[in-house]
Amino acid sequence: MKTWRRHTLTGYSWLMLVFLYLPIAILMIYSFNDSRINAVWSGFTWKWYLSLFDNRQVMQALGNSLSIGIISSVLATVLGTAASLAVKHYSARWRTVVNGLVYLPIVIPEIMMGLALLVLFSQIHMELGKATLIMAHVTFSMPYVMVIISARLADMGKELEEAAQDLGATPWETLRYVTLPLIMPGVVAGFLMSFTLSLDDFIISFFVAGPNSTTLPLYIYGLVKRGVSPEVNALSTLLIASTVLLVVVAELFRRKDSKTITY
Repeated sequence: MKTWRRHTLTGYSWLMLVFLYLPIAILMIYSFNDSRINAVWSGFTWKWYLSLFDNRQVMQALGNSLSIGIISSVLATVLGTAASLAVKHYSARWRTVVNGLVYLPIVIPEIMMGLALLVLFSQIHMELGKATLIMAHVTFSMPYVMVIISARLADMGKELEEAAQDLGATPWETLRYVTLPLIMPGVVAGFLMSFTLSLDDFIISFFVAGPNSTTLPLYIYGLVKRGVSPEVNALSTLLIASTVLLVVVAELFRRKDSKTITY
């Protein structure tokens, strides 16, 4: 009976993986199709990638995504790190309250957050553009940074910081020479995670983007509305590959972070 259950769960897991990733694999394969019709395979080609990089609108959307992602990730990492360090010194009661508020942007639907941010920017008469996109991306990225760094701080404990202070280190020296080096892998992982979230975001960006701040996911959506072409497949393949790479690097830093706890 245990063997039957194990095989059933294994088969179900593989079916779910195939269901999730088979459409992505087909999209990536047809990005190398020589025909403009996705239903017919006419041979292998790189021309859709070459024409994609010759497209000025694509390059502008890519530049917007990269600039917005880098700026928002840096801000989210700095603010998330500072907030995590502050929450660490709260009492258990207030730490629970703050952690609940931190998790709230993660669990609420993105469409609600996008609509709320749009209403906020409209009420303060702020023109939609790169600034609103950066603020929105910082809003939903910072909680992920806090979760990663807070977990690292919890594993680190207080012993090393207390030992540094007993040896005469000031609070700033303790932060600079003890705390930050120990949590740096978590900081890097948080930055990479927030950059990945910013690069992939569509729903919130759809609400708060202006006419001259189209990001790559928004541009892909516009292409799909006019009909799926191999250029869309090529662009989606590059976006998926870059996202997977960043997630893998972030996971490597997270694992390194969990293995370098030294007392």
